[in-house]
Amino acid sequence: MFALLKKIIHYGWLNFHRQSSFSVVTIFIMMVVIFLFTSLFLFQGAVQFLTLNLQEKIDISVYFNQESSEQEILKIKEELAGIPQVEDVEYVSNEDALEKFTLRHQNDSMIMESLAEVGGNPFLASLNIRARDSAQYAGIFNFITNSSFKETIAKVDYIEKKSIIERLFSLTSDINKAGIIFSLVLAFFAVLIAFNQVRLAIHNSGKEIKIMRLVGAPDLLITGPFLVQGVIIGILSVLFCLLIFFPACFFLSPKLEIIMPGFHIFHYFVSNFFFIFLIQMLVGVGIGAFSSFIAVRKYLKI
Repeated sequence: MFALLKKIIHYGWLNFHRQSSFSVVTIFIMMVVIFLFTSLFLFQGAVQFLTLNLQEKIDISVYFNQESSEQEILKIKEELAGIPQVEDVEYVSNEDALEKFTLRHQNDSMIMESLAEVGGNPFLASLNIRARDSAQYAGIFNFITNSSFKETIAKVDYIEKKSIIERLFSLTSDINKAGIIFSLVLAFFAVLIAFNQVRLAIHNSGKEIKIMRLVGAPDLLITGPFLVQGVIIGILSVLFCLLIFFPACFFLSPKLEIIMPGFHIFHYFVSNFFFIFLIQMLVGVGIGAFSSFIAVRKYLKI
């Protein structure tokens, strides 16, 4: 068995070396396929980052009556934080609200004069609530309006933000759907092209396969070398693709951060390297070996 395996690997390498022109072309096409799959993975990461970033920019605020104490509001904060739909709850005292407003409008003399005329602190203490998903704000709002502490609430700004939240939910949903559809279409055509290229490479050895079959060579000895050839092509394609991706991601990162602040594509690539490598190996070796097996079977049926 070991001798047979050694022969299979030896003949597989000879096939790869003998069909050098086809092998180079096939490696190039497989590299394009792996490049597309890796790019789609990074694209999905960027889409996920963009979606989360958009969701973090929206929240609803619950404003409390002047009579409500800080202790009472903090107790309500703990209750709201325990709701499964809630991602984060931030307490903003009326003093903090005044300070933020003053810093934001310190160069606007008209607003600052109006604030001085009001006298005292006109701002209410509040809780800023951020949901895990933009579709969950309606449920959180219903919980608040039917809660035991609703009498302490002066205002909830959900109604004012409802249209923005709904547009945000629609936008993030459309981005995710478009990303998935785009990925599936590209993946389908990429696999189809690579599959046909490997079959074309084996087609040139059709007569040789038939002769080996006629002289009584076992199926494993006929099929095995082509499977090895497909595996070699897949592995080399992955290695060459990685040699391109590492420097490409490194040099593209600063430019992409200008468009998407906070998303560092090189760090994302490195942190997910083992998963990306696994995907690349499955795609490269899988397509190479499977398409070789399917192509050779055609010539075994004589």
